[in-house]
Amino acid sequence: MAEVATPCEESSAGGGDGRSNRFLVVAYGIQGHLNPARSLARRLAGIDGVAAVLSVPLFAHRRMFPSDSGEGIVSDGVISYAPFSDGLDDGSWPTGSEEDKARRRRASVESLSAVVRRLADAGTPVTCAVCTLNMPAVVEVARAHALPLGVYWIQPATVLVAYYHFFHGHADAILATAEPAAHEPTLTLPGLSRALRARDMPSFFFTGDDSADELSKMILQGFRELFELMDDKEETPCMMLVNTLEALEETALRAIRPYLGDDVFAVGAPVLAGAGEEEPAGTGGETIHLFAQEEGKRYMTWLDAQPVKSVVYVSSGSLLTYSARQAEELLLGLERLGRPYLWVVRRDGRSPELERLLHVAAEEGAGMVVEWCEQKAVLAHPSVACFVTHCGWSSTLETMALGVPAVAAPSWSDQPMNAHLLAEEWGVGVRAERDADGVLTGDELARCVEQVLSDGKTAANASAWKEKARQAMAADGPSERSLRSFVRRVQELSGMNL
Repeated sequence: MAEVATPCEESSAGGGDGRSNRFLVVAYGIQGHLNPARSLARRLAGIDGVAAVLSVPLFAHRRMFPSDSGEGIVSDGVISYAPFSDGLDDGSWPTGSEEDKARRRRASVESLSAVVRRLADAGTPVTCAVCTLNMPAVVEVARAHALPLGVYWIQPATVLVAYYHFFHGHADAILATAEPAAHEPTLTLPGLSRALRARDMPSFFFTGDDSADELSKMILQGFRELFELMDDKEETPCMMLVNTLEALEETALRAIRPYLGDDVFAVGAPVLAGAGEEEPAGTGGETIHLFAQEEGKRYMTWLDAQPVKSVVYVSSGSLLTYSARQAEELLLGLERLGRPYLWVVRRDGRSPELERLLHVAAEEGAGMVVEWCEQKAVLAHPSVACFVTHCGWSSTLETMALGVPAVAAPSWSDQPMNAHLLAEEWGVGVRAERDADGVLTGDELARCVEQVLSDGKTAANASAWKEKARQAMAADGPSERSLRSFVRRVQELSGMNL
């Protein structure tokens, strides 16, 4: 796998670099956290007087920079990289047990504290720590070193509203929406405009204490700790940066600010505005890919040969994998459509049975199956007609910003609420229904794609939102102004007069 940049040793050791604000941006070592965090770090570094250091777990750092040992601090010429150990240096997944959680937290706190000390010893002290979502270890480090903390909420503001109210008196009402009833129960959360069903809520809400899903319980507990921190900012000043646009979620942002105060900043999500266009201000450079792409990107040549607005693009992101039955159903649906398709199936999720199905598809199908691809470039291609998506927030933002109608097929976490936003709030797609076994059937896939492509209103909505996103992400647009306001707030908290 190619490196995201050619790293060089940090040259400022011992002498400082003349920049008074240094942000330590810490992210989990998974694709959906790395790219928003790196983009934010690079955008911060583009502000006068600001430097940024991205710190990710050692295993992810080594995948980003295969030639780097991970023992020091390196730079790509825009930001620096300082990995930390989260106790899972071999890339294994956490077990969710209390013992494992405590061990990983200790390792992360010790390692990140060492990064902070190393930067201070080099004459380049950290003035603010930023972490993606719920990272309790970063909270501990910020407190220990008396640093302001920025939480980078890399999910929609609507999800932020839902979590806030779940932990502030509305949990029972939210859980009641999942109870059997003659008519599907709904709930309208304070400040939001639409009623929500259980199927529209973040999946972790419905992880009970008796659940065997230890990972989900651990994640929900992490969110609980985060909101306890937000409730008590006396010990650690805490700000919320939301990876959304004011134009996209004005209602949700207005709904959360009375509870979290003025320290809520919609810092946007810059992505490519379209094929052949320059990236908007502060996009953060090239995307980090933890999965190998086909050499030469043959899929782009294949897309060039397809008719305009003909291709169905299918991807379930960097975490979810397909069962053999799910893959078979998707192939049946794609064959029924009779359209060219580009389908991403990662190598790490391919069972022998799935490999057999994919081989048949390659021999007989009308599409192309790839292990990974440059998604923004694919969505910006004129041959792509619609996106069958798992509704991860990054993918949701990209399909919005690039004006591609979507078929929403969510599974867990924030994805159900993202699907609700795509289909019902913004009207840029339809939500697919899964069967009793959680499988998206071929018939349902074909029905949804045909509905999206035959509905002129959906295409019109997608084009309208693309233009709104382009304006919001412009140089000195609302997103960049909000990011600068965040920096000024950190300066105030640090007692600086810059």
